Amino acid sequence: MYRILVTNDDGVYASGLNAAARSLEGLGEVIVVAPSGQKSGVGRSVSVFEPLRFAKVNLNGLRAFSVTGTPTDSVIIGIFAIMKGQMPDLVVSGINVGENISTDTVTTSGTIGAALEAASYDIPAIAASIQVIDQGDKFDLHHGTKYSFEVASKLVRRLASRVLEIGLPEGVDIVNVNVPTGATEKTEIVVTRLARKIFRTAVQERFDPRGRPYYWIDGELICFDADGTDVQTIYQEKKISITPLTLDSTARIDLKKMEDLI
Repeated sequence: MYRILVTNDDGVYASGLNAAARSLEGLGEVIVVAPSGQKSGVGRSVSVFEPLRFAKVNLNGLRAFSVTGTPTDSVIIGIFAIMKGQMPDLVVSGINVGENISTDTVTTSGTIGAALEAASYDIPAIAASIQVIDQGDKFDLHHGTKYSFEVASKLVRRLASRVLEIGLPEGVDIVNVNVPTGATEKTEIVVTRLARKIFRTAVQERFDPRGRPYYWIDGELICFDADGTDVQTIYQEKKISITPLTLDSTARIDLKKMEDLI
């Protein structure tokens, strides 16, 4: 029987996580291991300076555990503490509330971070996200049902079934799935590449009651990019984006071209 580890960065009680886990039932043994609370934006960070704990939680019959750490911690604890070193056949991260597109989010998303951790053990991974209407929704706890996960759930199941059956293409470690607002089962699916950026970064300066400055990192969305990018596909074409990702970030160049720098 296949073993499927499901995690996220919105927290173990998030509706998207439940939707992902439910969509995978029947494909194998589904084990949910996720952060105890909201951990968006932590990337692939690992808790190396504090101890971690996990506890079994009630998710309506799912075998589920809450971890006092990051999404990456959850994958590590899931594999090495809960599953006792038995590698899962697939890791699914999501379904995240908030699109994870462009290099901006792929390098900062906890959803992607968990998938990267799985890939480092040669475990195929799927990261799934849905577009938000309000950017502030990305940081809520997502215990409710404001967003529909139906389209994303069905796509995750389809992909998971195929990955378990035939594996990922050579050179691909992660399938990054993003579903636009308003998508239906008839919405076109496009295989895309990462856009360079999604945010025009800015910093807001504010002042506390004692007049001391503090800062919020902020930014406007960049909603246009070249054809074939995930940003253009989601924001302008309103199509589902599937981006193949690799753990190897080595630049694809003739390495001799680095000699001038050395």
